[in-house]
Parts: sequence; C-alpha cells; structure tokens
Amino acid sequence: MTDRIENDVDIDGKNQCQKFMCILTYGCQMNENDSERFAGQLKTAGYQFTDKLDQADLIIINTCCVRESAEKKIYGKIGELKKLKAVNPNLLIGIAGCMAQKDQEKIFKKASHIDFIIGTHNVHKLAELIAEVENKKEKVLAVWEQAEQMAPDVPTVHKGQVSAYVPIMYGCNNFCTYCIVPYVRGRERSRSVEDILREINQLAADGFKEVTLLGQNVNSYGKDKQETQGFARLLEAVDRSSAVERIRYMTSHPRDMNDAVIDVISQSTKICEHFHLPIQSGSDKILEKMNRGYSTEYYLSLMKKIREAVPNASITTDIIVGFPGETEELFLETIQLLKEIRFDAAYTFIYSQRSGTPAAAMPGQVPLAEKKARLQRLMTMQNDISLDINQSLQGQTLEVLVEGPSKNDETRWMGRTRTNKIVLWDKKGTEKVGQLLPVYIVNAQTWLLKGQLLS
Repeated sequence: MTDRIENDVDIDGKNQCQKFMCILTYGCQMNENDSERFAGQLKTAGYQFTDKLDQADLIIINTCCVRESAEKKIYGKIGELKKLKAVNPNLLIGIAGCMAQKDQEKIFKKASHIDFIIGTHNVHKLAELIAEVENKKEKVLAVWEQAEQMAPDVPTVHKGQVSAYVPIMYGCNNFCTYCIVPYVRGRERSRSVEDILREINQLAADGFKEVTLLGQNVNSYGKDKQETQGFARLLEAVDRSSAVERIRYMTSHPRDMNDAVIDVISQSTKICEHFHLPIQSGSDKILEKMNRGYSTEYYLSLMKKIREAVPNASITTDIIVGFPGETEELFLETIQLLKEIRFDAAYTFIYSQRSGTPAAAMPGQVPLAEKKARLQRLMTMQNDISLDINQSLQGQTLEVLVEGPSKNDETRWMGRTRTNKIVLWDKKGTEKVGQLLPVYIVNAQTWLLKGQLLS
C-alpha cells in the first residue's frame, strides 16, 4: 500500500507518544525514491512528518557524492545538526545514501554526533536499524558492501500527489570514468515484471495518474537475467496492462537505447514522447576517455531514428564541460553538436573530480575558471535553442496533467505536457489535481510555457 508525504503536521504541544521524522534528500531521483521508502518504514513504525528540524526526534540526511559541490553542502548541513543534538541529546541523526556507502568511516570521524549510517544496499532495513540504535544506545554502522539479493518491497510514502517513482532496477554496470555510481550502488539487478506491474496498479488504485520507471540505466533492464529486449518488453507490458494514464522512464544510456524500445514508444498510448539521452560530450576523443561506449556518429543516427519514429518527441540531454583533456577545440565540437541536434533542454555540469574514479587521476585537468567560462557559453547557446523550440508551440493546444498551484503564485496553476514541458495558467477554479486538460499556449519562455485553460 502506498501513501503520500504530508508536511502539514501540527506539532505544537506534542505528547510523549508522538515521534517526528525529518528526511533531507540530496541527489538523484533514485535517492528521492530511497527517501520515500525510508518514510514508509518510519510511518509504519509510528513516526509523523515534520519539516522543522528543531522539532524532529529523528533526522535522516540522504546523501549524494556525484559532485564535490554536493558533498561539501552535505557536510555543512551535517555540521549544523550538532547544535540540535546538544539541545536534545535524545535526537537520533542518521546518514544514508551514496556518501554513506563510500565514506562511512570519514563521516563518523568528522561528525561524532551521528548515531547511525545506513548504506544504499540495505534501505529496506531502516526500521530494524532504528530499533537497534534505540536498544543499544550506541552508534551503529550498517553498510553492506554489496546487495545480497533483490531487496524486498517495503511500505512507501510518495512525495507527489500525481506522479510516483517506480524503481525497475538497481545498480549500474557502465563504469563511466567520471562516475562514482557503480561503486556505491553496485551491479545491476532487475525487479520482476510482475512486481513492477503490481506496484504500478496499486499506485493507480491509490489515485496516481503517472509513473516514472526508475533506474541508473533503464535500457539495461533484464540484462542480468539474460533478456536482450527486457526494457522494450517491460514498456510494452506496462503500456498494455497498467491502469495509470502516463508512463515515463529515466535514465537512459544512449549505448543501450535500441530500435525495439523506440518502436514500442512510437506505438504506445501511455508512454510519454520524451527522450532523455545524456550525450555528455560532442567530442569522440572525450567520449572515449569517459568510457561512454558510443560515438557522436552513433548518437546522431539515434536522434534521426527517434525523430522519424516519434516526430513530436522532445529530446533532452546531460552535458559535462571541462572533462580532463578537453581543449578549446574539443569543447567547440560539443557546441557544434548542440547546434546540429537542437535539444529541447540540456542539463549542464562542470566536471568534478571524484576520488576513486579513473578520471580523477587523468592528466589535463581543466582550470576551474575555464570550466566556468565554457559552461556559461554552453548554457547561453542552449537557452536560445530551448526558447526557440518553446516559441514554436505558441498557438497550439496541449494536453496537460494538472499538478496543482504554482509554488510562486497560488493564483496560477501548473502541469506538464506529455513531452515534459511545464505549463502555467491562471486558475479557473474548476480544475482539479490529476486531471488531463487542454491548455492553449499563449506565451513561451526558456523553461516553461504560459497558456489558457480551455475547459
């Protein structure tokens, strides 16, 4: 059974029977889903939600170590919690996620106020771990080096009201030279189709309209079970047999995106026309150093196949600038690729050295100032392309899944198109969260569309 996270608990005058949890999540969607599974276990154990750190009985920081900036920010937050522990010695503080998997000894050494550390492979064991900490009254380290088997399902509390994450696999086998994920998430492990469909249909019964199939590389789904077309078959089964109205997935690795998957998407009724395919660089030399396993020629042919099969699809990507050995000439190859492909959006990042990865020791590290300058040039170009593509949608009527009031202005409501465009409109008063409604697009900006609700 699923539930939704509610953060409006009135905690004034709480009695001794009430226990409150606060979960702080950093990083990717997989971390967000792990936090939802933490929340489900804790709610079953009697905890309620609060977003007030000074009122919490239990605080969990679910960490990310993909980039150095995220790690520094997390250590800063861990340090802030020391004051809360001094005021309330009974407060339990735990560290989870990728930093917990990679640097457990360092965390305990730097932060003596931490009560427990839990790794990425035993998320489903949180309730047992909390009980152990409470009984022993001492620090507990619970980090498995690898997953012993596919983790069992646990109660899950979903953050959204409309859309929910459904993990279809865990781990990664790619070993890109800049990435720490395979070392902290382990080898690929696929859930069964039956378990995935059961979870999706329960979500539909609970009122969710959209699911995102989640994995570090969803295109590898089933390969650990010797299924060469596993992801295509899964998409087909979910499209045919699930009760939700929209299906998304992330993240895809270009090397493993194949014709079978594209064909299923082109013929489906529920799978959204949005492809997120991280190119990372437009230089074949850099792609080889990254160990990405494809060339720019292959990627361009993939774009052609997608646009021929799904003409109205939006295509987004990830790009890293300043990878070791990236010269100005090689950077310009990425700029040229951007011009040629014209992505709807690109999530751009400065290369960050991660200890334990091959790229960290590579020669030709690019100075930070140069990386920042290249990032700005890249973003300026991509923003112009994104705006131009969005402006082409002006005058069209698009189906939008209503998510609710805008965070910045409750007189405006927001939702998403099938192609994952954010749409804002003036509240009419008749719309309801979870509805699929037509919106006429009046104006376009770089990151969103503005329109008029037609019904």
